Amino acid sequence: MRLAIVGTGYVGLVSGACFAEFGVSVTCIDKDRSKIDLLQRGHIPIFEPGLDEVVARNMAQGRLEFTTELRKTVAQADIVMLAVGTPMREEDGEADLSYIIEVVEEMAEALTDYTLVATKSTVPAGTGDMIKTLFATLAPDADVDVVSNPEFLREGSAIEDFMQPDRIVIGADTLRAAEAMRQLYRPLYLNGTNILFTTIKSAELIKYASNAFLATKITFINQIADLCEKCGAHVVDVARGMGLDTRIGGRFLQAGPGYGGSCFPKDTLALAKLAQNMGAPMSIVEAVHESNIARRKAMAPKIIEAFDGSVEGKTVAILGVTFKPNTDDMRESPSLDIIPMLQEQGATIRAYDPAAMHIAEQLFSDVIWCQNAYQTMEEADGLVILTEWNEFRALDLEKAKSLLLNPLMVDLRNVYKIKEIEEAGFEYHSVGREVYIPPEQE
Repeated sequence: MRLAIVGTGYVGLVSGACFAEFGVSVTCIDKDRSKIDLLQRGHIPIFEPGLDEVVARNMAQGRLEFTTELRKTVAQADIVMLAVGTPMREEDGEADLSYIIEVVEEMAEALTDYTLVATKSTVPAGTGDMIKTLFATLAPDADVDVVSNPEFLREGSAIEDFMQPDRIVIGADTLRAAEAMRQLYRPLYLNGTNILFTTIKSAELIKYASNAFLATKITFINQIADLCEKCGAHVVDVARGMGLDTRIGGRFLQAGPGYGGSCFPKDTLALAKLAQNMGAPMSIVEAVHESNIARRKAMAPKIIEAFDGSVEGKTVAILGVTFKPNTDDMRESPSLDIIPMLQEQGATIRAYDPAAMHIAEQLFSDVIWCQNAYQTMEEADGLVILTEWNEFRALDLEKAKSLLLNPLMVDLRNVYKIKEIEEAGFEYHSVGREVYIPPEQE
């Protein structure tokens, strides 16, 4: 089987490498010549644990190639997978499908034999119909099937998610298309992975609905955390008590500074816009989106309050700037709100991130970038944890205390236990648990 994947961003590159690992002959296509040159030399443009090894192994064995030649490659492929970006349109918040349309228009000039076109990109319900209409108009003699195959990869654990998925969703309108996709996923099918076949529109909507629901869980527990701080409860215990209910589950119930990344922010808004356009507005999703924006903007004032109400003339040590650990993705990270707001109030920022400083340097101004966590603390008035990288979970607290001008820690990820930090002599502020916790609960 010959698979062409259009787009070598996060989804396209991970999917291409993993399909090649299954034994499929994969060619990844991108119009960015510089990116393709890097990939052909074995350089991975994104940070994703384990991806470099999978790419190198399959390139060496001849199963994975990279090219800028779209027409030639898709003409020879059995399946063409679309993994191009669908960013949020600034003017209205809807998904921008211009890259999808551009690729389909170019493909239409090249297709000859039967081709299955699978949409891996996150797209609104109805996009598959639009693609079929484009092919029917631009290439009426072409034999094309269109399917939807949304991805559910988590940044930082994408290889594991691809190889051991919770489910595979395939939206197909013909038996021929469904069988071709079943063969593509044959190794997972034989291992008993749940494969759900639906209509194209249902598959497209499943991705948006899943992300919006997870974003809702995050937003809900963040609001519970605010309530905990007001009434003297402990959000970790509340979340644990909720999560033990099998109807709810404990995942995505960790309070923090708000969600970010490439999916949740744009997908919740895109779903809300789609629902409005369809005449079935989703007030819950709209509220989640607005609440998350407010959450992120509330974090800088929370930090300032911990610094005795002012950061004017003070130095703040920041650990982590990505939206989550194990990625270099800065898209919609809470740090993009928090750091500028602290600077506007007169703070000097010393920061360190294990993976994203090369990107963050282009996004922030007047930040002192450090080589490790402890360097950020030198002569700083306090420490703030924004991202829960593993290396921040076991800091040498005595060393940290000796480097800081004041033993102050603001932990927006609840990495540490209250008793542990307070016994080390720190003034400690976390999220949703600002009160004394009995020892047996620590």
